[in-house]
Amino acid sequence: MPTIAIVGAGPGLGLSIAKVFGGHGFDVALISRTKDTLDTLVTELAVAGITAKGFPADVADPVQITGALDAAIARFGRIDVLEFSPHAGLSMTSPKEVTLDTLRPQIDSLLYGAVAAVQTVLPGMLQAGSGTLLFTTGGGAINPYPMLATANIAQAGQRNWAVNLHNTLADEGIHVSNVAINLMIGTQAPEGVPHRAPDEIALDYWTLHTERDQAEHCIGA
Repeated sequence: MPTIAIVGAGPGLGLSIAKVFGGHGFDVALISRTKDTLDTLVTELAVAGITAKGFPADVADPVQITGALDAAIARFGRIDVLEFSPHAGLSMTSPKEVTLDTLRPQIDSLLYGAVAAVQTVLPGMLQAGSGTLLFTTGGGAINPYPMLATANIAQAGQRNWAVNLHNTLADEGIHVSNVAINLMIGTQAPEGVPHRAPDEIALDYWTLHTERDQAEHCIGA
């Protein structure tokens, strides 16, 4: 069975992605900080007939994220798809207020966490000559929002690296794509706020994995 590892798994988009890939025959490795959340997701996926296991880890800690993915590989075998979408918080910070201390948590989670995760799963993908790496950012990674300056910096770096990986790994059978979500994720939202249901968004991830032709996919305005 192929396996998808979802880093930053939660009851919203992460669960929806797990259901889409699980519905297509994938086993699911779920990674996030809270064991109770992971246990709940595993139970819900089991009801849907999907084999899943949770691996608690703080994505900001390279040792933890590497250990969790190594454990997932030991449990399921090679990771065929890595989806990276941890939530590092959206603290309101203007560009002039950015400091090393305010920026570091975003860099540790979104950029260094992504590098640690990819370093762990990529060797197996390269050996097999196939695999998919899917990164999730906000729209501010492309067109920055002044009030989210720290998140913008970290996500822009992650996006840049993802596109670089896409341009250099395709010939080795690895597809890489960045998904920039520029709307509210949910089945409903305040009037006038663009939104899209997580189950609908998750279908786009499956399309990126199967069609393998986009370095970047933007959702929303």
